[in-house]
Amino acid sequence: MVVCLSRASDLIFPPESCMPLTPEIRWIDTPEALNEACAEVAEADVIALDTEFFREKTFHPVPALVQFCVGGAAYLVDPTVVACTDAFRRLLGEGPVKLLHASSEDLEVFLHWAGVTVSPLVDTQIAQALLGEVPAMGYQKLVEFWVGETLPKDETRSNWLERPLSETQTTYAALDVIYLLEVWQAQRDALERYGRLGWLEEECRKLVEQAARDEHSDGQWYLRQRQLWRLSPRQIEAYRRLTIWREGEVRRRDLPRGWLVSDKLLYGIAERMPENRYELAGVEGMKPPLVKREGDTLLALVREARHVEEAHLPTPPWSPMEPAFKKRYKALKKVVSREAEALGMAPEVLLRRRDLEALVSASLRGEPLPMPDGWRGERLAEALETVLHETSETS
Repeated sequence: MVVCLSRASDLIFPPESCMPLTPEIRWIDTPEALNEACAEVAEADVIALDTEFFREKTFHPVPALVQFCVGGAAYLVDPTVVACTDAFRRLLGEGPVKLLHASSEDLEVFLHWAGVTVSPLVDTQIAQALLGEVPAMGYQKLVEFWVGETLPKDETRSNWLERPLSETQTTYAALDVIYLLEVWQAQRDALERYGRLGWLEEECRKLVEQAARDEHSDGQWYLRQRQLWRLSPRQIEAYRRLTIWREGEVRRRDLPRGWLVSDKLLYGIAERMPENRYELAGVEGMKPPLVKREGDTLLALVREARHVEEAHLPTPPWSPMEPAFKKRYKALKKVVSREAEALGMAPEVLLRRRDLEALVSASLRGEPLPMPDGWRGERLAEALETVLHETSETS
């Protein structure tokens, strides 16, 4: 089945059906007003949500505005003066479906400000990725595609923490949630028509689970490093320990990662495995103030990695430069591309590069294959396993 939703004739809502760009707005700056709004929307089946936040100088997002809508007026909550109430926590954590677009950072905002995980969740960006060939469509493009309305973009990077907000800012913020409801109605119809609504539910459940365990995933951060295969097992262990320390510290100090120490610099430290401050200072990109502030800690972490028993060191990824790796990776990628084309979606939505690489590495080592599960497994697992078996026999 090929899904193609790139023509004007596929639009559910013609342009003439669109609402005007002058929405009704209710400003909320007291706990009582927030609780009253929660009571008004509590019986809704779907609530559209969005946030505006500031993050240039902190690790945790600083909430500047919370928007929600169930149809009609848009509620704009000022989190700089209103703490999250129990009524709003209940609304976020249970009850109606919460509708967000590109929700990963919004989920962090709600987790930090409200202390709850948003559920049940629908992410309209993920929904669109399951319906078409654009894996990360922006909100303005999404609205234009489904509703035929061109939204203003002028306030995308404005200062949302300053008060009072301008009329153009509040209008922009309100439209961010008002049109989500129309977009979702159209997307839901399309997903049901192509039998993919369950796929979206599966994807959004994983997204919620990932957001909930974010603070417990520090030990996996090192696996994001694309050049990990160049390091020895002991160097990888040093890099792993360095990233775990950095992740914990930036969260505790509420600093951007790069303000403490970047991934690139931590990789350089692991590569050099310095034994003293002189050697640490020689790592490319290392600045004297960092050596002074954090030198003892960084050297201690490297020293710990030096003393880990061989049997407990991590297994390095297989080199992607080796012919056997390239052959199997190319064969797997062909399977994914063929299936993605049949489904009318981007290959990276179907299976990510890191997942393909993990399959190849496991196959080359003779380890159990980390096959995709859920709807991806149903579409791909058998073909992937067959291809790996065939390429291993001819290697």
